[in-house]
Amino acid sequence: MGSSSGPAGNAPPPEHPFTLSVDIGGTGLKASVLDRDGAMVAERVRVPTTYPMAPTGQTGMVGLLTTLVQPLPIADRVSAGFPGMVRKGHILSAPHFVTESGPGSPVDLELEKAWDAFDLAGELEKALGKPTRVANDADVQGLAVMSGKGFEFVITLGTGFGTAIFLDGRLLPHLEIAHQPFRKGDTYNDQLGERTRKEIGDHRWNNRVQKAIDILDTMFFFDHLFIGGGNARRVNRDDLGQMLKRTTIVDNSAGILGGIKLWGDDHLGL
Repeated sequence: MGSSSGPAGNAPPPEHPFTLSVDIGGTGLKASVLDRDGAMVAERVRVPTTYPMAPTGQTGMVGLLTTLVQPLPIADRVSAGFPGMVRKGHILSAPHFVTESGPGSPVDLELEKAWDAFDLAGELEKALGKPTRVANDADVQGLAVMSGKGFEFVITLGTGFGTAIFLDGRLLPHLEIAHQPFRKGDTYNDQLGERTRKEIGDHRWNNRVQKAIDILDTMFFFDHLFIGGGNARRVNRDDLGQMLKRTTIVDNSAGILGGIKLWGDDHLGL
């Protein structure tokens, strides 16, 4: 990582610890550095996600992320949100990255083997020289926006579909709801991901989003819903009806801003 940048004008310098926060997506890899209070101290950097995507190698995930963050200020620690099941920094599922050419393409068995139980936290820690924590990307987004009151549910709408669940501010164990049956034999990921949205258009896609929300509300009886991800801005608020009163649509920057929370005392099973 590059050298620290000074404050503008007479503003007090941002305080350490600095957290390099990385948002790993099926469409783009994004990163910035956060100060002690969670404010960005540098402009976000981004590169497109390329396929096929192996976990290691110069053009693999660790190599691309190492290059991506070079222009950013020096950080004290690293956080990363990953679109799949993560446990103790190891990748248990990588649905986007085991494919030949991205979501919707055939699974590459060699990539599937390479990603299985891959220690992403450990490999990033070795590559960047800083202590590293990795969690599911929807969990990280949720950490940035949840209020800490009651039963809060997060969905993310982007390349795929993600979820996170919080009870009184505690992150509950991650559930891969995205890969469960939703409708017509397809999963939530199949029916609500970016590839399908482009095929069917925003109107039909919004109808499916509303159906998914109704099902999840019936299942979880959440007190509040947060909708994030790159396609949250496409959600038609009028379609939410009475649900709108207990729904917040959040900016996609939450995927980076939540990184600092991985180093707090409120995480669970990370």
